[in-house]
Amino acid sequence: MTTDTGSATILLLPGLNNSGEGHWQTLWEQILPNAHRVDQEEWDAPSRETWVEQLDTVIKSATTPVILVAHSLGCMLAVWWAQQHGEQAHANKVKGALLVALPDVEREEFPKDVRGFAPVPQSVLPFKSIVVASSDDPWGALPRAQSWAAAWDADFHDIGARGHINSTSGLGDWPQGRVWLEQLVVAKCT
Repeated sequence: MTTDTGSATILLLPGLNNSGEGHWQTLWEQILPNAHRVDQEEWDAPSRETWVEQLDTVIKSATTPVILVAHSLGCMLAVWWAQQHGEQAHANKVKGALLVALPDVEREEFPKDVRGFAPVPQSVLPFKSIVVASSDDPWGALPRAQSWAAAWDADFHDIGARGHINSTSGLGDWPQGRVWLEQLVVAKCT
């Protein structure tokens, strides 16, 4: 299956500890010519402020429309970026976001090395968004993901019992995810 990403810049936003070998984001980076990982300084002890500023720098430098493809904590990065920079002139480059496996950063047992991602912003996102969740994600309950998707005015998809929708979920290069990505590209970048 080929995915038409047109001339869009696909920014991959991994979560805590980055997306390793076999993760669908890593596979997309290898097969989609316009896909680029946003590298962060501290993958295992992230600071919201640092991550948001790095993403903002990358978005500012984009020369084509941008689609954000986020996994786990990368989803909260995208939402916080929109909260802090969504009304700035360069924010109109971002045309959509695929937000996969939302972690509940407000949970008491969330890793303490993750700083500043709670509370989760509830504002409508200034771009088309699709939230994808799993019914048995150990990092975020389905009702929370549905609630956030509604607050952000995002489309919502429950893909069943797929864990944290990562390399252990058996998705490979995740063809269904690429269909949703292509929908975002076609809807906003043509």
